[in-house]
Amino acid sequence: MARSPLTLAAAATAAVPDAEVVGARRLTAGGGGRFDSAVATLVDGREIVVRVANEDDVDQELAAEVVALRALTPGVREMLPFQAPEYIGATGITGGRAIVTSFVPGYLIDAVELPPGEGAATSIGHALAALHALPPSVVRSAGLRERTPEQSRAEVRRVVEAASHSGRLPVRLTVRWRDALDDDRLWAFEPSVCLGGTQAASFLFTDDERRAPRVSGVLDWHGLSIDDPAVDLRWVASAPDAARDIFRAYGEAAHRAPDAAVRVRARLHAELEFARWLVHGLEAHRSDVVDDAAALLESLAEGVKDDVLLADIDDEGRTDIDDALTVLANVPQRAEAPAVDTSMQTDAFDPDELTLGPDASWSDEKRARSTAAAHETQPIDPSEFVGIATTPDGSAHDGTDTDAIAVAKTDDAGDDQTAETRRSARAAFQRWTSSSSE
Repeated sequence: MARSPLTLAAAATAAVPDAEVVGARRLTAGGGGRFDSAVATLVDGREIVVRVANEDDVDQELAAEVVALRALTPGVREMLPFQAPEYIGATGITGGRAIVTSFVPGYLIDAVELPPGEGAATSIGHALAALHALPPSVVRSAGLRERTPEQSRAEVRRVVEAASHSGRLPVRLTVRWRDALDDDRLWAFEPSVCLGGTQAASFLFTDDERRAPRVSGVLDWHGLSIDDPAVDLRWVASAPDAARDIFRAYGEAAHRAPDAAVRVRARLHAELEFARWLVHGLEAHRSDVVDDAAALLESLAEGVKDDVLLADIDDEGRTDIDDALTVLANVPQRAEAPAVDTSMQTDAFDPDELTLGPDASWSDEKRARSTAAAHETQPIDPSEFVGIATTPDGSAHDGTDTDAIAVAKTDDAGDDQTAETRRSARAAFQRWTSSSSE
């Protein structure tokens, strides 16, 4: 039987010293029936939230949220463009324990109702980017979970293999997911602070001065960890109208190197939720759950029969000229820096594949493509960008010969990290010039 708001308000007085409750109302949004929740109003006008778990595993979730919220120090909270609940207190009650946090005002928007364009979609992208930019020390100092890309990949493989061995996973999905696991491009990401899987109900909104919704608060902190940031974006698959703008805003506001595969991984994680449901049913010996999950997986397999999961990795976020120039701009400069021959200084590509000069030893077809590329790229004035060489008379080089890209000499020419930065920048620039000619 659900606990009444008055019962929960009484628990709040036990959890919070000197709290004087003058009102209480039921809180149902976002609970999914897993909690008994209420908002209690104190005599000073403040509002607090009281929650009691209805199941043991949910009680563990509440305990994890307490640890996470206490890790959000005032300094950390100042780095976030939204509010997060603050832990106030806890007390034991019959059948469990009550957790008390501050109340974060705002309204919810269902995923399918999130509109495209400026407003809710872009605000969600910016909020997640800010969250993922938090320093890892926030998680590590609290002793919370941390996963490397290899460990995240291994966990996905475990789920896929467990589902496959059950005999209830469609072959099409088995092949689809194993191909994703075997593609190294998908797993070359930088782990970040994340919530371990947000959902639309994790975001609270208020209207800004333009009467457009913006994220004012984020809930569901129990999964705070260092992990694949795409896990927090998996729910976006259920917001078809807003998805593109969420990912665009997230990419623009991200404080890390561009992640070309984040959208594909997010989609993969979303699909794997059905497999996790199947594995849960198997481990719990629940035939009803297994049957339900199997039906969902069959429907998913039918829905993706004409879709190639990995086809959009390059199209969604390939490193381009802007990324190359950004890296070049961060290399220390010296006025006396000599031009460096870069055309043969990458071990990641065949130099013959990267040479763009029309007089290189290419086939007639490649020679024609190179000449066309030179004409196509002439309108770009490289002198506007940091790191592009100029001719001795001060005029800008035409930019079609990669040998003319000058990388400034650093204070320590033997610094491996700086050398690697230069090689990465050159490789990115050369990939862009090659692709633009096709």
